[in-house]
Amino acid sequence: MDVKIEPGWKEQLHNEFTQPYFLQIAAHIKMEKAGGKIIYPPGSQIFNAFDKTPWDKVKVVLLGQDPYHNPHQAMGLSFSVADGIPPPPSLVNMYKELQTDIGMPIPKTGNLTPWAMQGVLLLNASLTVRTNEPGSHALIGWQQFTNAVIQKISDEKKGIVFLLWGKFAQVKQSLIDEGKHHVLKAAHPSPLSAHNGFWGCKHFSKTNALLMKEGQEAINWGLG
Repeated sequence: MDVKIEPGWKEQLHNEFTQPYFLQIAAHIKMEKAGGKIIYPPGSQIFNAFDKTPWDKVKVVLLGQDPYHNPHQAMGLSFSVADGIPPPPSLVNMYKELQTDIGMPIPKTGNLTPWAMQGVLLLNASLTVRTNEPGSHALIGWQQFTNAVIQKISDEKKGIVFLLWGKFAQVKQSLIDEGKHHVLKAAHPSPLSAHNGFWGCKHFSKTNALLMKEGQEAINWGLG
């Protein structure tokens, strides 16, 4: 599988792309498509998070679980949808927290590309999903790949802010060297769990405070 991905990431993850498990991911997706299954996001956007946030620009990692499984939503960035697509409930709750945290007006767009381009790696634990079947690709090998991504960031960088929302994301904490990185944990922003500790977490202002402490430029969370 010839992976089209930002050169810095391609160099860092070269060993993963040649592993048998990764070749099996590619074969599995190809087989499902040949059988008429619809897979999200489109092939050209599977590695969008890496292309929009080059290896040498990563400052923050925001971990999601699965791409959106409804038509036209998934675009390869966790929590993000393309312009013109209504923001899904979890993203709406993120915007509400942003408003109470830093006073940001609620954006009309759900497109988080501006965050990605400032160094926020919007990484889903699984990079693909079958239409209308959440979690359908959770066990085809993506977890091994994205765990390797998190481990690589932890090993090779310092001062990264990891945002782990919900129990699923918090399992990844063991991959992160907290001696040289920052981990912020809260409930998932889903309507089912936001009341359990996402509201009031102030992770957006806390992230910027930590970045500035590291001598990095703060993220402009505004989306117009």
